[in-house]
Amino acid sequence: MAELCTKITVARGGVMTDEVGVITGELELCTSCDEDGRVRVSVRYLGADELYSLSAADCTLHDARDHQALHQSLVGVLNRPAG
Repeated sequence: MAELCTKITVARGGVMTDEVGVITGELELCTSCDEDGRVRVSVRYLGADELYSLSAADCTLHDARDHQALHQSLVGVLNRPAG
């Protein structure tokens, strides 16, 4: 299973997680994709070990080779350091 992780900054409004609700601040966005294209999307506070599932973000790709493009798209949408 391939995993990609990128540092993002999430300002006011945050991102919704299944486990703890809304979180903000300096986070790490991680996506993992198996060979069947199933993607799991999670976040964690920078430097922390515990991952939280991003609500309603898991999906299945038609082609697992699109994992990197999906990850970069999520970074582009969620990285909002200025709010």
